[in-house]
Amino acid sequence: MTSASTPQPLWSPGPDRIAAARITAFQAWAAERFGAPAAGGYPALHRWSVDELDTFWQAVAEWFDVRFTTPYESVLADRAMPGARWFTGATLNYAEHALRAAEDPARADEAALLHVDETHEAVPVTWAELRRQVGALSAELRALGVRPGDRVSGYLPNIPEAVTALLATAAVGAVWTSCAPDFGARSVLDRFQQVEPVVLFTVDGYRYGGKEHDRRDTVDELRAELPSLRAVVHIPLLGTDAPEGTLAWSELTAAATEPVFEAVPFDHPLWVLYSSGTTGLPKAIVQSQGGILLEHLKQLGLHCDLGPEDRFFWYTSTGWMMWNFLVSGLLTGTTVVLYDGSPGYPDTGAQWRIAERTKATLYGTSAAYVMACRKAEVHPGRDFDLSSVKCVATTGSPLPPDGFRWLHEEVAEDLWIASVSGGTDVCSCFAGAVPTLPVHIGELQAACLGTDLQAWDPSGKPLVGEVGELVVTNPMPSMPIHFWNDPDGSRYRDSYFEMFPGAWRHGDWITITDHGSVVIHGRSDSTLNRQGVRMGSADIYEAVERLPEIKESLVIGLEEPNGGYWMPLFVHLAPGATLDDDLRARVKTTIREQLSPRHVPDEIIEVPAIPHTLTGKRIEVPVKRLLQGTPLAKAVNAGSVDNIDLLPFYEELGRTRAQG
Repeated sequence: MTSASTPQPLWSPGPDRIAAARITAFQAWAAERFGAPAAGGYPALHRWSVDELDTFWQAVAEWFDVRFTTPYESVLADRAMPGARWFTGATLNYAEHALRAAEDPARADEAALLHVDETHEAVPVTWAELRRQVGALSAELRALGVRPGDRVSGYLPNIPEAVTALLATAAVGAVWTSCAPDFGARSVLDRFQQVEPVVLFTVDGYRYGGKEHDRRDTVDELRAELPSLRAVVHIPLLGTDAPEGTLAWSELTAAATEPVFEAVPFDHPLWVLYSSGTTGLPKAIVQSQGGILLEHLKQLGLHCDLGPEDRFFWYTSTGWMMWNFLVSGLLTGTTVVLYDGSPGYPDTGAQWRIAERTKATLYGTSAAYVMACRKAEVHPGRDFDLSSVKCVATTGSPLPPDGFRWLHEEVAEDLWIASVSGGTDVCSCFAGAVPTLPVHIGELQAACLGTDLQAWDPSGKPLVGEVGELVVTNPMPSMPIHFWNDPDGSRYRDSYFEMFPGAWRHGDWITITDHGSVVIHGRSDSTLNRQGVRMGSADIYEAVERLPEIKESLVIGLEEPNGGYWMPLFVHLAPGATLDDDLRARVKTTIREQLSPRHVPDEIIEVPAIPHTLTGKRIEVPVKRLLQGTPLAKAVNAGSVDNIDLLPFYEELGRTRAQG
């Protein structure tokens, strides 16, 4: 995995880029003001940021001029995990910071948001207009009786109204939560019923793949099943009239009202996010106004190098933490690009066309989309003007080495490729983008500032150059303040702190290389451990899905009661392909030669499609449980799966194996 000498990077930032990076200026300033190391570049800055955690976060707050309505008494009063107490005594407001650029008369008429639909034409919303709408809507929310701590929900696509609703909610001190409108009623209710929202923002439908999808029946069901609602707000995306008993968006946002920002404690809830929740109800993860504000300023302003001259586009939906992360681009004065539509409409190259038309400087997407473009032989650098794009970032799953090579060859040779990895649980990244470091194929550049990221063996010993559990040994401000309806904190502790008490264990296998980069191998709870040799599922997928006949795959490793180990590979074939002896042999040869003879699957089984969570991750652990004989109702939460009809096959296979 690593060698004695550092391998040649795929790309390195030039001296001008390093000098111009905000993180370079921050390091020089922190050296003068707070005693950070002036020399040694990013590795020295990172070491200081974890060794002097309180000082580092104080520096972040000062560098970004965070406005504390009430000053803080101490940066970190309690370092315990869980339970760290940040910036005690302080009050502030997230929405005030998100709208700060509107206070600058020179920027008031510039675009805060660029809204793009499947026509790929960008429609701007200026800073002044966004601020006015937030002022009007937050006043109306207060008039409806919405108070700090109340929950406000959105069943909305990635449109400007969703951003306005989030910011108005935060301005009031209420707690935002959202789902995308492609979620079915049961999935939404599994989430919203937990938090009992008092207001629901809805659309009548959405457009995707060139078609209109009417969601009015689903909205009726949500209204009927959420008795806590005091008001429902109708956004006529498809042009329908507001149903009886609902409020019209246009009326709630018509006034010219200055926003009033409720000063709330640093650890006051900002929003609720939901984990994929593969068993039981989805975890309702609560993060704080101050914790998200600081973590996102650090991540976007230093790691992503975003500022007022940038345009930030990430393909996401409102049901994924990356939407919340995208909206936080406003904190750095950046223009945020909101795309509402299919990632591949009218053709696979659609997202590159949006990057071209919006002049995006940071373009974020999924590793799966990059690999789909490679397979479809899209040529972004040839067919689109991507001269504005300085960074392409990917997340959702590890970007395979071929993905790095393809971006380098097909987008631009002087391209900063940022594969990042974090989680809904912290709404941020543990490792990923650093504008001043080289990029190595298949590797995330480094652990993020303030994050003491380590790879641990089962006994808790740190590893370098070997696969271990992803562990974070100090608190991050954006770690959950709690889960909803978890009064004694037991579900929260069990989720992250059961294996290594006092250290956050995330559930990924990683390698930290001898040059400080990070390799992600996939989920540790579905890791393939054959004859003592561990391998992440991502390694298998990368090798197998290079074959043009295989659209997608799913690999499961089952420890059997008799001490045996059964490892099937399920494959979803490309149109026209056949799973014959020749293809089976090529799959096995590919794994044997590129990975390990121990990880050649025992069986290769064709399936009509691969099941995913609603955020697009392959469902490995629930399928493993089904194959072990767990009944479907106990193995998976139906509301967390994109296509529940794919799962009875695995349940039946598990039953057959148990009988056989």
